[in-house]
Amino acid sequence: MKHRALRSIAWGPLVATALVAGAGCSGRAASTTGDPVQAMNSIEAGGIRGHMTFLADDMLEGRATGTRGYQLAARYVAAQFDALGLEPGGTEGWFQPVPFRRTELIHAQSSVTLMRDGLETRLRYGEFIMSGDALRAQSAVSAPVVFAGHGVTAPEYQHDDYKNVDARGKIVAVVRGAPPRFSNDERAYYSWSYMKAKTAVEHGAIGILLIRNRHDERMAPWERGVRQSKLPRFEWLEPSGEPHHVFSEILGQASLSRSAAERLFAGAAASLDSVLDRCETGRSVSFVLPTSARIESRSRMTDTQSPNVIGLLRGSDPKLAGEFLIYSGHLDHIGISEPTNGDSINNGAFDNASGIASMLEVARAFRRLGHPPRRSILFLATTGEEKGLLGADYYAEHPTVPIADVVANVNLDMFVMAYPVADLVAFGAEHSSLGPMVRDPAARNRFEISPDPAPEEVVFIRSDQFPFVRKGVPALFITAGAKSLDPAVNGDQVGEEWIKTRYHAPGDDLAQPIDYDSGARFARVNFLLGWNVAQANGRPKWNAGDFFGKKFGADRLAAQ
Repeated sequence: MKHRALRSIAWGPLVATALVAGAGCSGRAASTTGDPVQAMNSIEAGGIRGHMTFLADDMLEGRATGTRGYQLAARYVAAQFDALGLEPGGTEGWFQPVPFRRTELIHAQSSVTLMRDGLETRLRYGEFIMSGDALRAQSAVSAPVVFAGHGVTAPEYQHDDYKNVDARGKIVAVVRGAPPRFSNDERAYYSWSYMKAKTAVEHGAIGILLIRNRHDERMAPWERGVRQSKLPRFEWLEPSGEPHHVFSEILGQASLSRSAAERLFAGAAASLDSVLDRCETGRSVSFVLPTSARIESRSRMTDTQSPNVIGLLRGSDPKLAGEFLIYSGHLDHIGISEPTNGDSINNGAFDNASGIASMLEVARAFRRLGHPPRRSILFLATTGEEKGLLGADYYAEHPTVPIADVVANVNLDMFVMAYPVADLVAFGAEHSSLGPMVRDPAARNRFEISPDPAPEEVVFIRSDQFPFVRKGVPALFITAGAKSLDPAVNGDQVGEEWIKTRYHAPGDDLAQPIDYDSGARFARVNFLLGWNVAQANGRPKWNAGDFFGKKFGADRLAAQ
């Protein structure tokens, strides 16, 4: 009912009223005479609730990249920045338009066929999923299939899944993730889909079949992936008009369901269960499969754009105002999909109206200080995160301030405040001097700090901090843990159920249980963390010997 009713709404006056009302609620507030604790404590649950109420409303239709709903959300954030007295930080006022290639798969003309012993098995869509091809309207590849474990080549671990197979001119089947014996850092890096594709290309592969690992099977319903695969693909465009980070050598790529993967391994040297068990224990094996595959796709491509929204607070120290702390958070969500229980709008209340609400209230707290911190602060609401961190990646490649002068990134994404939250997980805390800086702000706001509860999720590469990390910028991404201030609530159970039933689904809406007080405490932590970064004499530093620091921050380490 939601989607059908929206088409008759007269948008203009309603949206204008909402923007003015929202701006008035969180405009230029009275100064707190430079006291950061007083400014921090000015962040209240009502402010978080007010922003989320607008951003997660059905009227915005899930804020999908490039849609009218997203544009409305972008104008709302720009209006809030304006009301707070920030400076426009984009290339076009508050906005940084990001050029995109939008690609829709034509499902009826796209297929995966498995071939063995002269017999062909054409899989139906849903047994496989794929995205459109951002380079070719029509694409087809037919080749033998080789299995290459996780598809990882990691010299520092003397690990090469391609060691015993020749992938040249082949379709390579690989399991998602990376070996569990890798440290969290390396595991995250080598699980990155771009690295898997890059490694496949370096070994001569011309197609990829992706297989879910045991953790994916337990935690992520396949049906959700099927539903999301029917949404359009986006890639940002280089000045040449070519999509960024797309490999022309890969002529076809698909993900397989459990049943399809079992068919792929039928008659092989090892069963699907056997190789998944080996991958889960770090003993992956590679071999030639007795099966060939044909992957065909037909795609519709259009070029479009969708903006990042950027506000700037100038620092007060003449020597440090040219350095920047960036608060980032994605404004987009996945929009309208096939209905679940009659609802087709994916409102994205926690993911990520919560993060944008926090960003706006953090900005308001900084303005309440009356006197800006020493360093400048840039507030970046990104587009295209749900399509692969695209808005943040575009910003990192085309920054509106020199990337060498960005001292840190604090990312705000998906704070699941389904109950009174008692602990936080600070992803990235072990990588840089930002980590210890979280503890005092957390303690002041009744939060414990818990370790990463699921390193196999490789969360550190899965949100908007990662493009900044790849530019050598120390970053931190804080989320809710699994402990509750209410002893009657099992946080682990609630969180796992939320991931299975509401994450990237219409159930992530304003009707779900929301503890806005936890959201306010979360925003206060991020404000005080940012204040300390902006006021410190020195920049945050990568820890000595850190994997990401060595790989991406070598120049900064040398300068420090």
